[in-house]
Amino acid sequence: MTSTDITGEGEPRYVRLHIELVAEITDETALKAAALEQVKHDDYMDDDERAQAVEAIELDPSGSLAHFIDPLQLLGDVPGVELAQATWESAHTEFDPENEDWELYDTDAGSGDGATEE
Repeated sequence: MTSTDITGEGEPRYVRLHIELVAEITDETALKAAALEQVKHDDYMDDDERAQAVEAIELDPSGSLAHFIDPLQLLGDVPGVELAQATWESAHTEFDPENEDWELYDTDAGSGDGATEE
């Protein structure tokens, strides 16, 4: 069965991509400074959004990473695809690559290759 069979020919088909990244912050000071610069020069933020972003960066510099995530860059120039909506957040997590509980792919959620069909 193809996605065309499910939605009908010619109808838009939406795909939700779940991407999980675990990043190690190796220099919190550098990340915080870069995020503050990013926010300072963001032409799409109004003054209230900018103030909230600066406050959030000051309170929890690990949230600074979110200011560098650009969903449009993830899709790049993929032919026939247009970004419809995107949300993302950053949060502290415990990570131990030696721990067997940390699976790169959740075998219950997909085929094990990171690709799932909705």
